[in-house]
Amino acid sequence: MSAEASGPAAAEAQSLEVPKPAGLEPGSAAYGLKPLTPNSKYVKLNVGGSLHYTTLRTLTGQDTMLKAMFSGRAEVLTDAGGWVLIDRSGRHFGTILNYLRDGSVPLPESTRELGELLGEARYYLVQGLIEDCQLALQQKRENVSPLCLIPTVTSPREEQQLLASTSKPVVKLLHNRSNNKYSYTSTSDDNLLKNIELFDKLALRFHGRLLFLKDVLGDEICCWSFYGQGRKIAEVCCTSIVYATEKKQTKVEFPEARIFEETLNILIYETPRGPDPALLEATGGAAGGGGASRGEDEENREHRVRRIHVRRHITHDERPHGQQIVFKD
Repeated sequence: MSAEASGPAAAEAQSLEVPKPAGLEPGSAAYGLKPLTPNSKYVKLNVGGSLHYTTLRTLTGQDTMLKAMFSGRAEVLTDAGGWVLIDRSGRHFGTILNYLRDGSVPLPESTRELGELLGEARYYLVQGLIEDCQLALQQKRENVSPLCLIPTVTSPREEQQLLASTSKPVVKLLHNRSNNKYSYTSTSDDNLLKNIELFDKLALRFHGRLLFLKDVLGDEICCWSFYGQGRKIAEVCCTSIVYATEKKQTKVEFPEARIFEETLNILIYETPRGPDPALLEATGGAAGGGGASRGEDEENREHRVRRIHVRRHITHDERPHGQQIVFKD
């Protein structure tokens, strides 16, 4: 076939209005390797420095921006070597081409790469690939479990900032074993670990509704604090001083029921709603009475903190066997 040959194939090729790459001219070595039908015409693409070979059938098979480019509806640029230039990153262009060829492609596992591919699909207007990427991203978001993050307080100022910046009620556990100047009783280390384990379990269960803070620098050995709407509502101290026969000892208690009760009580301070009067009354936080006395109780409650702790100074003789002595301030 000569360069002046005419016929249906030549007429169809001219109607595409695409500049002929230099390497595809009749008489060249590359020309003899391709079928002569225009639907399988070979095209060389330079996408952001990434080189790709494909056919017009692939590029024009779906209603995309590439079809507009290579069907004469948009202008294309070529360099001296006949490469069609597309000013776009070529990282995911191979995936775009494979989707145009096959109608489906394996999607990246990485959320970041999946987002990048979605951006390229939107640029080239590949609607089917856009929908596949959006569905995959939605499934990834739904399958991700929420993180349970527990900040560790490094200073009193940081603690105040955390309390002021959150809208959630706060549960703080202060544990600092090195604060003790006496020896520990035989069960203290075990009880201290039980307090820490309970803190972790409560954090896993209620982290979506409460903010949990851990403090390892405070003055207490083991103490729970409960905050609502920026102020301290209750405190449970778990340490006491025990007078043994010849020396004092520090004892760490594990008042599990009291800690769990105060954790549930603090849930009534969830925003945007304030404390529920009925729930306050049911949990012992509000007293019954007339309107005037109720208003006075509400005002006093703003400055009241429930402090529950083991009596600080006790002797073994004062405690019946197996009995735990607690009192409220």
